[in-house]
Amino acid sequence: MPPLRRVCVFTGSRLGADPAYAAAAERLARAAGAAGLGLVYGGASVGLMGVLADAALDAGLEVTGVIPQALVDREIAHPRLRDLRVVGSMHERKALMAELSDAFVALPGGAGTLEELFEVYTWSQLGLHAKPCALLNVRGYYDGLAGFLDHAVSEGFLRPEHRETLLVGEEPAALLAALAAWEPSGVVKWTAR
Repeated sequence: MPPLRRVCVFTGSRLGADPAYAAAAERLARAAGAAGLGLVYGGASVGLMGVLADAALDAGLEVTGVIPQALVDREIAHPRLRDLRVVGSMHERKALMAELSDAFVALPGGAGTLEELFEVYTWSQLGLHAKPCALLNVRGYYDGLAGFLDHAVSEGFLRPEHRETLLVGEEPAALLAALAAWEPSGVVKWTAR
């Protein structure tokens, strides 16, 4: 696998109920800086996206935001970004974020965060890319999702090799190290079982 240079972070446009979520976004930005990584994210100034970007910019990281024009028009684009890519749609946003990134991490978030993560996770299963995906499981936020994926394996809807492709960790630095060390399984979804 090529070296890890930029990590795409999917996360919420809200802060969430627990201050631990914002603290984790800040820790992830600092850990990325310590590892010499740049960040790609949704380009907004609100919620955990804003916390992540502020912490990364304050730490001197290369930060690339990708945001649809419709959200720029609502004045939620991050004003401090030197590299803000404005696109025409959410589909273009996700495609460009994936193209610019070497790995993907989901911090806590809602439906949009999950949709973004599951699209790149599915692309990995289909062999459309060989980039690792991960959940930063802050205070057990993703325990239910990880349990559901284990259930999908036991019910025959998800290969064990594909389940293992989605890393889960609680500490940002350790999770980034696991992403850097990740090797693709080589098993694609179309292989008969």
